[in-house]
Amino acid sequence: MIAITKHGIEHARALKLALPGSELWVSEKQKALAPDADGNFAAIKDFTASAWADYDGLVYVVSLGAVVRTIAPFLKGKDEDPAVVVVDDSKRYAISVLSGHVGGANALTEEVAAALGAQAIVTTASDVRATLSVDIFGRELGWTLEDKANVTPVSAAVVNEKPVALVQECGEKNWWTRPTPLPATIKVFGSIQEAQAAGSFEAWLVVSDRATAVLKRELEGLWDRCVVYRPKTLCLGMGCDVGTDLAEAWGLVEASFGEAGLSLKSAAALASIDLKANEEALHLVAEKLGLEPVFFTREQLNAKGVRSPANPVVEKYTGAVGVSEPSAMLAAGADDLVLAKQKSRRATLAVARKAFA
Repeated sequence: MIAITKHGIEHARALKLALPGSELWVSEKQKALAPDADGNFAAIKDFTASAWADYDGLVYVVSLGAVVRTIAPFLKGKDEDPAVVVVDDSKRYAISVLSGHVGGANALTEEVAAALGAQAIVTTASDVRATLSVDIFGRELGWTLEDKANVTPVSAAVVNEKPVALVQECGEKNWWTRPTPLPATIKVFGSIQEAQAAGSFEAWLVVSDRATAVLKRELEGLWDRCVVYRPKTLCLGMGCDVGTDLAEAWGLVEASFGEAGLSLKSAAALASIDLKANEEALHLVAEKLGLEPVFFTREQLNAKGVRSPANPVVEKYTGAVGVSEPSAMLAAGADDLVLAKQKSRRATLAVARKAFA
């Protein structure tokens, strides 16, 4: 919260109380008005220069024109810039100025407006039109973009109310949370084939855990009009011998996902038996996937069972009928597998998919 006037400091102090974790910075000339401030600055532009990379959001209780001139030299791009919100000196308006979607300024504006009893001003087309925001679709659910190459043209198709196909093959179903219905121009399908049979679409939104190469083949010439989202759906179950190295374990993961046509960007969990809780290779594979490994007891694994023939050697040394397959299914809360047990010399892998109601 950044303020330089008497009334601005009053509003900023109220905001600090309303938004836990926030900080208050005020002009040195007015610091006597805010003894509880976290810091002071001599020049707002100098403060902005140092704060730009250190904060997720900057709320200026300063005139809009002054803020625009202040922040202009520091702009890099919506994937890097912090959220910027402006509140006027009479707290009539809270205005989303920069990084509305990706940086969260639109949501922060709504919070600020609610705390001050102000009117929120948001001009992002998808919010104004109450439609889907292509660049952050599913982000609150943990979904990630395959890449950003087609976000701009696909976003244009959505906000300009062109026919858009939304294909959801997997993942959470509760992604539409606006109080208004999904726009009629966006049609939801369960598969690419179903959407292709329904007609022609200006743009495609595909929620899938299948590999990019597989999706490209199915979409053929439509790929340059498509944005792909990766929900966290695939749970890996792994077993390995003592001392298995990362190269072998990771090689098994990459090869198996490639052969099965699955995307590692949808990895949701890596699981094994608790006897392997200290096995370095499992922790290193999980780290490469951005996950924390989870471990199950032999009793839990045996209760789930296996889908491939049980290995008597594994049962002899672990007491479990299997490791990779039941671990994957337990982690996913599933009773079947997307990928049955695969083997390298010293490791095994199976994959199960989370189901969402």
